[in-house]
Parts: sequence; C-alpha cells; structure tokens
Amino acid sequence: MAYKPFDLTGKVALVTGGNSGIGLGMADAMAQAGADVVIWGTNATKNAAAEAQLKGHGRKVLTQKIDVADEAAVVAGMAEAIGQMGRLDTVVANAGVGGGAPSFSEFDTATYRRVLSVNLDGVFFTFREACKHMVERAGQGDKAGGSLVVTSSLSAIDGAARNEAYASTKGAVISMIRAIAVEHARYGVRANAVLPGWIATDMTAGAQGNDKFNDAVIKRVPFRRWGEPEDFGGIAVYLASDASKFHTGDSFLIDGGYAIF
Repeated sequence: MAYKPFDLTGKVALVTGGNSGIGLGMADAMAQAGADVVIWGTNATKNAAAEAQLKGHGRKVLTQKIDVADEAAVVAGMAEAIGQMGRLDTVVANAGVGGGAPSFSEFDTATYRRVLSVNLDGVFFTFREACKHMVERAGQGDKAGGSLVVTSSLSAIDGAARNEAYASTKGAVISMIRAIAVEHARYGVRANAVLPGWIATDMTAGAQGNDKFNDAVIKRVPFRRWGEPEDFGGIAVYLASDASKFHTGDSFLIDGGYAIF
C-alpha cells in the first residue's frame, strides 16, 4: 500500500501574503498536493494572478484583499473564508514587510510601528482567529486537528544590523508559536515556524542585483545561490499534512546552510 500522509485532499489551507514569493510557493505546493486554498493579499492584481495559477491545479481557490495589520479585516476575512470553504485545516501567517534604517540610532518610530503592525500584530490576529475556529471544531468532535505555520526569518537568530524592527518581530513570532503549540496540542492543533534565509522575492529585489551583496553574502551560502519560493513547498506540504501530526513547537531553518557556514 502506498504511503499517503502527504496527501492533502479534503484539506483547506489559508496563506496570508500568499499572492507572491514564499507564500505563493507554499500555496502552490499545497494545491498540487490536493488542498483547496485561501489567499490573503493586499494587491488585487497579484491576488488574481495567484488565483489563476492555483486553479490550474484543479483546486477550489478563494482570494481576499486583507491587510493583516487591520484587526477588524482579519476577523471578518477569517469568518468569510470559513463560511465559503467550510473549514480551515492549515493557516500560514506569511504576510510581512521590511523596513530598516541607516543605523539603529537613526531608526524612525513610524517604520518601527509599521513593521510591528504587520509582522507581529498581523500574526497575532491571524492565529487568534484561526485558533478560535480550530478549538471550536475540536469541541464539536472533529479529530482532524489543525496546523499553524508562521514565516519567521534567519534574522530572528542571526544579528540583523540596521534591521532591528524586522528582526524583533521575527524572533517574537517564534515565541508566540511555542506558546500556541503548548496550549493547543490538546485540541490536536500543531504550531511551527519556518525561518527562511536569503530568498529571491520582491522584498529582496534590491539586493539581488547588487554585485557587492552577492559577492559578500550569497557566496557564503553553501549552495551558492539565492533561495527560491518553490524551496518552501515541501515544508508547507509536510506541516499541512498528517505526516507532521506529532510535530509541534519547532523551528525549521531553510537557508541553504548559510547559518552554519
């Protein structure tokens, strides 16, 4: 008999910031594995393109224009997603923004607040609403459980000079995940973090074309290349699937070996 725990048929996954980059790489892989998918993004054009791509795998897809920093929008969006899709088995809090400064002493408060509002508050709102749904399902006798995944960052564990706000949020969400994992295991809910290294996305577009950066940083990556969004498909499918049903509170560093070199 074939080993089928990675089959996501019958499951529904929601990915915030899922219309491009790592989020779309995760969503696309889960759709290929059989999941129906909900995409949250603030760019309607990108949402439409992502929807068309995912529907190409024959899956049901819902896209919603949601700013995760807006608590009311998250609450309403989660309710709409559950109403239209029937359930949510996996929620990936991937939406994030960058924002640095020439130096820490020159870091402006507006940038700091914006980064925290999306990267930390947005994760909090998203997971709080997801947990309400998953705990309610468990109370109704649904034994399927659920999976929460947050996109953290290498910067959570590796000093990120001039990027203190971003790094702080990415460290904080790991602590949030561990707390959620302990509290919600009794409901069959798992919670894990993924820590990307240097990945070729819109957020790193400026660095990708910088020869000095590529020579100083990317040549230090043992694989000698930028990571790609599709490099996160496998971990997304694993964490959404029954193959990870006893795996919780963990952090997965996916950086091509950069942190150990």
